[in-house]
Amino acid sequence: MSLSARFSLRVNVFGSLAAASMLMLPVGANAQSLDAALAAAYINNPSLNSQRAGTRAVDENVSQALSGYRPNVSAGASVGSQYSRYTAGGQTTDGTIAPRSYNLTVTQTIFNGFLTANTTRKAESQVKGSRETLRNTEQTVLLNGVTAYMNVIQGVALLELQNQNLASLQQELRATRDRFNVGEVTRTDVAQAEARVAEAQYEVAQAVANLSSYRAVYRQVIGQEPGKLIAPGAGIERRIPVNLDGVIRTGLQHHPAVQASQYAVDAANFQVRMAESNLAPVVSATGQAQLNHDQSGTVDSQSGASVMLNLTVPIYQGGSEYSAIRQAKEYLTQARIEVDVNRDQVRTLAVQYWGSLVAAKAQIESAQSQVAANTLALEGVREEWRVGQRTTTDVLNAQTDLTNSKSALVVAQRDRVVAAYSLISTIGQMDAVSLSLKVPVYDPKVHYNQVRDSWAGVRTPDGK
Repeated sequence: MSLSARFSLRVNVFGSLAAASMLMLPVGANAQSLDAALAAAYINNPSLNSQRAGTRAVDENVSQALSGYRPNVSAGASVGSQYSRYTAGGQTTDGTIAPRSYNLTVTQTIFNGFLTANTTRKAESQVKGSRETLRNTEQTVLLNGVTAYMNVIQGVALLELQNQNLASLQQELRATRDRFNVGEVTRTDVAQAEARVAEAQYEVAQAVANLSSYRAVYRQVIGQEPGKLIAPGAGIERRIPVNLDGVIRTGLQHHPAVQASQYAVDAANFQVRMAESNLAPVVSATGQAQLNHDQSGTVDSQSGASVMLNLTVPIYQGGSEYSAIRQAKEYLTQARIEVDVNRDQVRTLAVQYWGSLVAAKAQIESAQSQVAANTLALEGVREEWRVGQRTTTDVLNAQTDLTNSKSALVVAQRDRVVAAYSLISTIGQMDAVSLSLKVPVYDPKVHYNQVRDSWAGVRTPDGK
C-alpha cells in the first residue's frame, strides 16, 4: 500500500464518528452541532433551572438581613362590651359601656452589637457562594451534555460497525457453505462461521440496547431527542493550558467549587461575629400613640403618645450564647478545611483528565495503525483462504480483529473529546460565556438587584 493510500485510509477511519453519526437517524432531520446541543441543555436542563431558583431564594437573605436596619411598625385595636352594677346609699345602678382602643407602635433598633451588619455581610457572602454553586452546576450540566452527545455518536458508530461486521460474517458464512457443498471445506468450518454470525448478531443487539440508553440520557440532559449529530473537532483543545501544571494552577484559581468554598469561609466568619453580638447590649427606641374610648363610665375618651429609649444588657442567658460562639468557630474551621478538600479534588481531576486526554490521543494513533494493518491483513487472509492456504478460522479472526480495531478507534475518539471538555471544566471555563454558546445568558445579578432593597411586596420579580 502506498503512503498516500495509507494516509487516505487513516483519514477515512478517523471520520467514522462523523459519518456514522449521520446514520440510522430520521431522514430530513436537521443536523445538530455540539454547541447547539449544549445551548439546548443550558436552557432546558431541569437541574440547572432548579439551581437558578435556589440562587434566587438565597438572594432574599440579603433583603431579610437589611430589614434589621428598618423600623418595625405595628397597629392594634380592641373593642368589647362591659357591664357594671354597683350600689351606693341604698341605690343600685346598672351600666353598660363599649370600650374601644387603638394603638400604633414603632420600634427602631439603634445598636445591637453589629448583629445586623454582620448578618448582612454573611448574607452577601452566601449570595456570592450561591452564584459559584450555580456556575458549578452549569459546568456539570454542560459536561454531562458533552458526554451524552458523544455517547450517542459513539453508539451510532459502534452499531454501524457491528452491522457491517455481521454483514461480512454472513457473507463469509455463505461462501463457506458454498465451498462445503463442493467438498472444499469441512462441516467444522461451516459451524465456526455460524458461531461467529450468532455472536455478531448478539453484538448488534447489544449495540442497539446501548444506543437506546445513550439516547435516553441525551433526552434527560439536553431536553430533546437527538437528531443528526455532528462530531466535533479538536478545536476545544486550544483552550487548555499547554501543560498539567498550568491546568492545576488555573483550576485552583477559577474552579467554582473552590470559589464557593472560599465564600463559605467568609459566611462562617461572619456567623462567629453574629454569635458574639449576643453578648453585646441592645439599644432601641420605641414610639407609641394610643386612643381609648369609653374606658370608664366617667371618661368618654383618652389619648396619649410616648417615646422611650430602651437599653438591654445581657448578663447571663443560661450559657447558650457561649455555646453558639464555640459552635460557630467550629463551623468556621470546617469551612476552611473544605477549601483544601475542594482544591485537592480539583488537582486530582486535573491529573486524571490530563492523563485521559494523553491516553486517548495515543489510543487514536494506535487504533489507526491497527485499522490500516488489519484491513491489509484481512484482504490477504481472504485471498490465501480462496487458494486453500488459510483456514476459515483465520478469515473469521481477521474480520473480528478489524472490527475490534475500528471500535477501539471510535471509543478513543469519543474519549478524547470528553477528556478535553473535562479539562475545560477543571479550569472553570465550562460555561455558556466561555464556550460562546448562542443563548441568552442568565445573569443572577439581575434578580439580586431587584430584591436587595425591596421594602415590601410578595410577588417574585421577573429577573430570571
